Amino acid sequence: MSARSWWLMISVGLGILLNPLNSSMVSVAIPRLQNGFQLDFTGVSWIIFSFYIASSIAQPVMGKASDLFGRRKIFLTGLVVAFIASLLAPLSPNFVWLIVFRIVQSIGTSMMVGVGMAIVRIHITEKQAIALSVLSIFLSGAAAIGPFIGGILIHWWNWPAIFFVNIPFVVTSFLLCWRTIPKDEPPTSGVRNMSFRMWFNLIDAIGILLFAVGLVALLVGVLSAKSAGHISLVNIIVGLIGVASLGAFVRHELKTASPFIPLRTFAKYPAMIWVNVEFMLVNVLYYSLFFGLPSYLQTVRHVSEFQTGILMLSLGLCSLIASPIAGRWIDKSGPRPALLVSAILMTFGSVWLVTFNQTSPVISVCLALAAFGISNGLNNVGMQATLFQSSPKAIIGVASGLFNTSRYLGTILSSLLIGIVMGGKFSFEGFQVLGIILTVIALSLVFMSRRHRDSGQLQKS
Repeated sequence: MSARSWWLMISVGLGILLNPLNSSMVSVAIPRLQNGFQLDFTGVSWIIFSFYIASSIAQPVMGKASDLFGRRKIFLTGLVVAFIASLLAPLSPNFVWLIVFRIVQSIGTSMMVGVGMAIVRIHITEKQAIALSVLSIFLSGAAAIGPFIGGILIHWWNWPAIFFVNIPFVVTSFLLCWRTIPKDEPPTSGVRNMSFRMWFNLIDAIGILLFAVGLVALLVGVLSAKSAGHISLVNIIVGLIGVASLGAFVRHELKTASPFIPLRTFAKYPAMIWVNVEFMLVNVLYYSLFFGLPSYLQTVRHVSEFQTGILMLSLGLCSLIASPIAGRWIDKSGPRPALLVSAILMTFGSVWLVTFNQTSPVISVCLALAAFGISNGLNNVGMQATLFQSSPKAIIGVASGLFNTSRYLGTILSSLLIGIVMGGKFSFEGFQVLGIILTVIALSLVFMSRRHRDSGQLQKS
């Protein structure tokens, strides 16, 4: 592989790591944000919801945009948007403005993830597997060390530091990408002559709007009722608006020619349904621990941000170590054994959280973190392998998009679960209830993984 190819991978990698880095650093910042803006946990959860809802919409849309308008343009624009958001977010006069800049940041970083992968696939023609694995290290590594970096920054400065830290990454990536990413080919006449209405229909703007309104309204209705301690008429109306919007979204997606989420694909290939459902549940488990444990340690056990970041590092490191081992294991034995072990480890980790009491040594939480970290490494490879086996080659691009949507939905549901269980404030009792719920979900995954068919029996293209 040439030196130019390596520089291209590094420059793109520095850009795509911003999305997982910013989604993971905030886990340690939640208690500080909660105190700084005088919010309960339900309110501060929107710092998580907003990022993942925006990412779930922006990534597939920007993927389509890059095909039409050029991948280099979209990638560099994403860096500029991320730079502006990272610069302005720490200056937010209130929490609403912080959420706005957080959404802008999510859109900017989402412009780079899928587009960066496509740039490498197109412009690095030799040893593509190595190139993609290098980008995966940037993605998984950023997610792994995010809480550690966030813990250090918040301990020595304050929550604005988790935004300012993006600036050197953005500037370096922009300067390198400006030199290393080849210029885009001129758009075809069809793209040049495409009207706003045609572009509007191509990205399925109506479907995106219905999906976003439905999801946000449903979350607002449920969380507002939980925060208030009773269900009011306003909560019911907002919740019904969410349900109605999601119902209209499903109806629209079944009729439109270019759906945002092609629901008919699920009907044709039911094996994909189970893969995505299972992946969504896996992410509910993982991110409930990922976002819930730092708040528990800092709020209930009074552990510093710095120590919390160090403890959370064991989660990411175990995941990084497990991923390559999982790849070799799955190549030999198929995904079923790895997914079963992963589900068992998640069950062990969840049960360990339930037995964790107020006098337990904080360091013992590393056992649960290690179990979830190893299982996450197994799942990242095993679920992807199962997806490829259950999806025909002709629709593998669509299948991958739906797979990422399942990841984001699982993450959003994890934040919703924490908000419902904890309500306004983290408590030891609430944390135990969360552990019991996670144990039930983990046991259901054990059952589902045992029912996985062998690789040869899975649906083939």
